[in-house]
Amino acid sequence: MAAELHVELVAADRSVWSGEATLVIARTTSGDIGVMPGHQPLLGVLESGPVTIKTADGNVVAAVHGGFISFADDKLSLVAEVAELADEIDVQRAERALERAKSEADAAAERRADVRLRAVTGVH
Repeated sequence: MAAELHVELVAADRSVWSGEATLVIARTTSGDIGVMPGHQPLLGVLESGPVTIKTADGNVVAAVHGGFISFADDKLSLVAEVAELADEIDVQRAERALERAKSEADAAAERRADVRLRAVTGVH
């Protein structure tokens, strides 16, 4: 069994992250899933939520909104409608977006802002 799996995280408009990992945790429509090297092949639908990629150098966290997850032959693909790394997220802007969404009772916008903030804080 391989010690690492190759991960590609892409959004509709760009490649977000690519590299080797020991574990990836993502939220699917069936619930949270952890994928390690040697995992059974899978294909799933991603829910909005933080994705954690554990590497030899630490964790990479991204806010992901919709898309698909696919794994086979120790290659994991996360193809998201929208994805951004935690270090790309402007926390103050996300907090303002969350407050605005709450005041406007916009559940979808509230969910997006909440996911962005959870990606930054590491709260899943």
